[in-house]
Amino acid sequence: MAYVLQVDFNMNGPFGDEMAEAFSNLAKSINEEPGFVWKIWTESPEANEAGGIYIFETKETAEQYLDMHSKRLADFGITKVNAKIFAINSKLTEITNGPVK
Repeated sequence: MAYVLQVDFNMNGPFGDEMAEAFSNLAKSINEEPGFVWKIWTESPEANEAGGIYIFETKETAEQYLDMHSKRLADFGITKVNAKIFAINSKLTEITNGPVK
């Protein structure tokens, strides 16, 4: 069963193309994390928030990534991280064209 990790936090930018340029190496490194499947990057410049929706192969790998990511964000001065982990109902997700099996 796959798991969703939903993360968001306050951030003053960069956003858009500047964010893509600034974080491209980070994005590439996420591909190497154990159990990682994919990520959708989220941003709201109006609310000064950013984050992502991740898919991991197991709950354990999602939890391990969240622990590591929270520590990395703290190194950048971001100490309030909102995060939730959910199991994916693959049968219903398949009906609604979700890219998870």
